[in-house]
Amino acid sequence: VQLQASGGGLVQPGGSLRLSCAASGSIFRINAMYWYRQAPGKQRELVAGIISDGRINYANSVKGRFTISRDNVQNTVYLQMNILTPEDTAVYYCNANVRSPGVSANRNYWGQGTQVTVSS
Repeated sequence: VQLQASGGGLVQPGGSLRLSCAASGSIFRINAMYWYRQAPGKQRELVAGIISDGRINYANSVKGRFTISRDNVQNTVYLQMNILTPEDTAVYYCNANVRSPGVSANRNYWGQGTQVTVSS
């Protein structure tokens, strides 16, 4: 299973970006998809997650500004980020919990990361 993230870039404070992450490969079911981020010198943190039953959760720092959504047909997760601040600057990673055909256990996969820089 491969996860391909895209959509990062440089944006001014107050601006918006939309990240995408497409999953491909041997997929029977995607149980959940997540966005994490890691800023320089900091630990990777969970930003948002969406479960197959529709449940969504957000980090407190992004509630009201970020929106996670998912296209189940395209196996793609999105992160709409609004009102960005310099504190949102980080490498953003997508993560998926996947069940592959013929495999009894779920497994987590990571995308390659996409840089988001918020600066004037």
